[in-house]
Amino acid sequence: MSNALPKRAMLVVNATSRSGEDAFDEACDRLAAAGLELIDAHVVHNPEVLEPVIKAAIAKAPMVIVGGGDGTLSSVVDHFVGTDTVFAVLPLGTANSFARTLGLPLDIEGAVKVIAYGRRRRIDLGIIDGDYFANAAALGLSPLIADTVPHGLKRYLGMVGYAIWAIRVAFKFRPFKLHVTLDDGATVNCWATEARIANGSYHGGVELVETQSLDSGEMVIQAVTGKSLLHLAWSWFSTLFRLRHRDQTVTEWRGKRMTLDAKPRQKISIDGELAAKTPVVVEVARGAIEVAAPREEPSPPG
Repeated sequence: MSNALPKRAMLVVNATSRSGEDAFDEACDRLAAAGLELIDAHVVHNPEVLEPVIKAAIAKAPMVIVGGGDGTLSSVVDHFVGTDTVFAVLPLGTANSFARTLGLPLDIEGAVKVIAYGRRRRIDLGIIDGDYFANAAALGLSPLIADTVPHGLKRYLGMVGYAIWAIRVAFKFRPFKLHVTLDDGATVNCWATEARIANGSYHGGVELVETQSLDSGEMVIQAVTGKSLLHLAWSWFSTLFRLRHRDQTVTEWRGKRMTLDAKPRQKISIDGELAAKTPVVVEVARGAIEVAAPREEPSPPG
């Protein structure tokens, strides 16, 4: 079976994403210049109509190009499950973690080249309490930032804005007791300052879960254990700058179906948007959708 991508597609751009509306016309022009036939194109200003527009597009087109950030992509990915429609990504968000995990260029020109000349790739999705997500979820400091960061700071300062706000909210943060039940029924209890539920390798624009890939057939729960916020800061720093022994700052568990709980209960950000609260069941949906991916094979994890 050919892994060539369809030459006919629909484009849907979320105007509320960081660079969504500004990118719409350029994306249309570049897609047409690359030889793609756009059946239709929509720029969506009201988030409430985004999912209905995507569902209608999936019913009509062999490939749907979704422009937005990680939250946008995760909110619509459920609708691609069980269909033959290819999910193509135009990264227009702040962190663009899912696009980074896929190995996509983050500029419009580069992303369009992948959509026009790349390949089909079948990937896993994560599931939290029955809800599909594309890349990664987190509990701890990350959801606290997502819950409180001013929209303007996020929109206009991007990753720098997140960093500024992270320092501010860190003073209000407290560690939590993490409880994980693994595939075989074994249980793990530990103190933690952050935990990540990873289908992909990137979180917050940083490659935090280097051992994970989108076709591993498993989910990874990764925790920064202990009670020290300084240790959490060192874990992020050592990973960001790829220092030796950075893997020793975290603990990981892998499985097809795990449960995760915390005391006190913790909010969970899923691909950057608050969408759940502990306790949750974490599962993998193996080979759930096809995406537009670069022709080059992604670098192996690790």
